[in-house]
Amino acid sequence: MAAIDLKAAPRPLTFGNGVVALLALAIFINYVDRGNLATAAPLMKDELHLSASKIGLLLSVFFWTYVPGQILAGWLVEKINAYRTYALGLALWSIATALTGMASGFSMLIALRLLLGVGESVAFPCSSQLIAQHLPQHRLGVANGLTAMGLSLGPAFGTFAGGLFMAHYGWRRLFLFFGLASLLWLWPWLATTRHLSKAHDDAPLVDRAPPFREILGKREAWGAGVGHFCNNYAFYFVISWLPLYLVKTRGFTVPQMAEVGGLIYLAYAASSMVTGWLSDRWLAAGGSMTLVRKTIIVSGHAIIALAMLGCMLGSAPVATASLFVAGVAFGFNAPALYAIGQTLGGKVGGGKWVAFQNCIGNMAGIVAPIITGFVVDRTGEFTWAFAAAGGVAFLGVICWGLIVRRIAPLTWATAPVAA
Repeated sequence: MAAIDLKAAPRPLTFGNGVVALLALAIFINYVDRGNLATAAPLMKDELHLSASKIGLLLSVFFWTYVPGQILAGWLVEKINAYRTYALGLALWSIATALTGMASGFSMLIALRLLLGVGESVAFPCSSQLIAQHLPQHRLGVANGLTAMGLSLGPAFGTFAGGLFMAHYGWRRLFLFFGLASLLWLWPWLATTRHLSKAHDDAPLVDRAPPFREILGKREAWGAGVGHFCNNYAFYFVISWLPLYLVKTRGFTVPQMAEVGGLIYLAYAASSMVTGWLSDRWLAAGGSMTLVRKTIIVSGHAIIALAMLGCMLGSAPVATASLFVAGVAFGFNAPALYAIGQTLGGKVGGGKWVAFQNCIGNMAGIVAPIITGFVVDRTGEFTWAFAAAGGVAFLGVICWGLIVRRIAPLTWATAPVAA
C-alpha cells in the first residue's frame, strides 16, 4: 500500500529559476513599454506640436494611475493571487502600448498613458510577493538583481533598438510593434505557473497579509517609501529626459542618442546583477542584513548625487561620463530597494509592503517630469533640473541610513486564518 501511495503522490511544485526569469522578463517588457514615449519624444514633439511642458505632462500622467494602482494590485494579489494579477496587468498595458501608435492628439495620448499606468502597476507588488514567499534571504539579492536587470535592460533596449527602429519606420509603428510583441509573454507565463496558481488556491491554510493601516504605522515603511522616492526622482528624471537632453542640448543625432543611452542602461544592468550577487555572498559569509543592505543603498544614493552634480557643472564629456556613473549607482540601489521591502514585509506581507513602498516611491514619477519640463521651459537648459535630482538623491542617504533603523522581518498583529 505504501508503494502505491508513493507512486500516486504528485510531484512537488517548485518556484524555480524559470519563474524568476519570467518575472525579470516581465519587468524588462514593463520598462520597454513605459519608456517608449521618452524615446519617441523628439519625433512626437515636432509632429504633434508638443511643448516641453506637454511632454513632461505625458511622462507624468502615467503615474497618476500607476501610483494608486499599487494599492489596487496589492489587494488583487490577495483576492485572485499574484499569478493571475500579473497576467491581467500585462495584457492591459500591452494593449495600451499598441494603441498609442494610433493616437491622433494630446488628449488620446493622455488617456492611453493613464491606462498604461493601471496595467503596469501590478509588476512589483506581484513579483515581490512571489519572491518573498518562495525564496530565502540569501537568494533575494540575485533574484532582485535579475529583475533589476530587466528594469535597466528595458530602457537600454527601448532606447537603442527603439531609437533605431523609429529612425527607419517612425514612432507610430514603434508603439504598435512593441505593444503586440509584449503579449507573447503571456503564453510561457500561463503555461509555467498554471499549477502553482492552482496549488495556491487549493492550499488549506493561508496567511493573512497585514492590512495597509498596519503598514502605515511602521516607521520603516515611511523611511523606505521616501527613500524609494529619492532614488526614483533621479532615475525617472534620467529615464524620461535623457533622449531629449542628448538630442536637443548636447546635439546628438537620434542614432547617437540611442547608442549612448543604451550603453548607460547596460552599465545599470551589469551593476544590478553584480551587486545582487555580491550582497548574497556577503550575507552567506555572515554579514548582517542591516549592514549589507544599508551599505549598498546608502553608497548608491551618495554616488547618484555626485553624478548629477557632474552633469550640472561639467562639459559634454564630463556630463556623459557622469551619466554612466549614475547608471552604475542606480544598479547598486535596484536589488536592495526591493530586497529591503521584501525582508521587512516578510513572507506574508512582502507584496503589500512593496505595493506601499512603490506607491510612495513612484510619486516621483508624477513630480519629476513636470518639474523638469517647467524648469527647462523657463530656463532653456537642464542645469537646475540636474541640481534638483542630485539634492533629492542625497536626501535618500538620510532615509535609508537613519529613518530605517534595522532591516529584519517585522512582527504583524494578524495571524493565519483558515482558507
